[in-house]
Amino acid sequence: MTHSYQMLIDGAWVDASDGGQFETRNPATNEIWAKVPEATAEDVDRAVRAAHEAYLNGPWSRLSATQRGHCLRRLADLLAEHSERLGAIETRDTGKLFAETRWQAKYISEFFHFYAGAADKIHGETLPIDKPDMFVFTNREPLGVIAAVVPWNSQLFLSAVKIGPALAAGNSVVLKLSEHAPAVILEFGKLIAEAGIPDGVVNLVTGHGEPCGKTLTSHPLVARISFTGGPVAARHVLMNSTSNFAEVSLELGGKSPFIVFDDADIESAVNGSVSGIFAASGQSCVAGSRLIVHEDVADAFLERMTEIAGSVKIGDPMAEETQMGPLCTVGQIENIEANVARAVAEGGTVLCGGKRAEGAGSDMFYEPTIIDCPRPDLTIVDTELFGPVLSVLRFRTEEEALRLANDTEHGLAAGIFTRDSARALRMSRAVRAGIVWVNTYRAVSPIAEFGGMKNSGYGRESGFQAVYDYTRPKTVWMNTSSDPLGSQFVSR
Repeated sequence: MTHSYQMLIDGAWVDASDGGQFETRNPATNEIWAKVPEATAEDVDRAVRAAHEAYLNGPWSRLSATQRGHCLRRLADLLAEHSERLGAIETRDTGKLFAETRWQAKYISEFFHFYAGAADKIHGETLPIDKPDMFVFTNREPLGVIAAVVPWNSQLFLSAVKIGPALAAGNSVVLKLSEHAPAVILEFGKLIAEAGIPDGVVNLVTGHGEPCGKTLTSHPLVARISFTGGPVAARHVLMNSTSNFAEVSLELGGKSPFIVFDDADIESAVNGSVSGIFAASGQSCVAGSRLIVHEDVADAFLERMTEIAGSVKIGDPMAEETQMGPLCTVGQIENIEANVARAVAEGGTVLCGGKRAEGAGSDMFYEPTIIDCPRPDLTIVDTELFGPVLSVLRFRTEEEALRLANDTEHGLAAGIFTRDSARALRMSRAVRAGIVWVNTYRAVSPIAEFGGMKNSGYGRESGFQAVYDYTRPKTVWMNTSSDPLGSQFVSR
């Protein structure tokens, strides 16, 4: 039975105004299981205007910061309460492992709790101004309507790090969901009203980049755009923002270096690399997809990695014993196949995998793949594939490792494995990435900021500073003198 979803606009669940829909498939079975509205430009305009009204004149604008925090706290509790159901829906729609999606849904409630506590900690300051009889202070005020755009992968998490700080600061939100697998956020949207968040404060629209995304990111009432996705779409977002001069933050893709020195704890490093590239079937913007390993330990390291990769249990993502599920879209798997073939043509050696997995339930499964690259100029070395494919480079010196790590268009994340704490500190300072993990990988927390540089975008999400990023300072000058204000145009 096919499920029909609706969008959330101004507190009501609605179809697209012209009745348009698109289908979403379960990648584990290739079966169409849901239909989703295809928003028109008019639908998006209505959502933005509802958000603007809620921000400017609605009950949201009259709530105290503490009351906003109470709403976020209730939302966090509801998310944890419904984590099993939400996880199952996300798995059905994306193919991600249920073991991961249900855990992630529950842990994401901590992000809303964090921002609930931050809501009434936003403050300005008094300024020691250099003019007599003047009292000067600043307030932090919300920006207004936030246009948030998220991809299909880790969408609950990526929505939380946008919605949480935006609402804590007093803004309203229009969230554009991916045209791939948006169902879990539409289910999550059912908790918005139950948490006590007024109509119009959070709006959910579904559709493609044109016209849905373009209308949203160029809308004159949008004050800030928070975008997570690929660099091609990001360039369109930047062009769209010239229409409204909205503030923009971009969290884009990566080709993250995973650096292993010869003094590293090899077992720990192997485990970190395996989870860094094969967890979520490699469908993560921070996937450690470039292994840079010291030549003295490379052979032993790769032998152990290929052994583990060959034993990965591929299959039904709802099954507890499954370790890797399918890829989400046909485009991904076709792109991976083309790039793996090109890598071989350019001189790369496939150590394991390199093809679709057979007998897994659909043709959307791809084997864990490791490619030994003889040179850093192979195309695959700096091409984000968004799948379970690891490119391997070898190095001799620390300087060479650093050069290989930074020889990339990307700059989102990096991993460093070494027992030498001084080296770890040197490398973490020198690697051009917004997130660096030392002797661990893919750790997250609502307390810690994340974001990239270079083609991986700019701006930061998560952490307390994110709340301030959704505000602007207002400076207030007060004349405290009882004397009349003089005029330079009156002669005395």
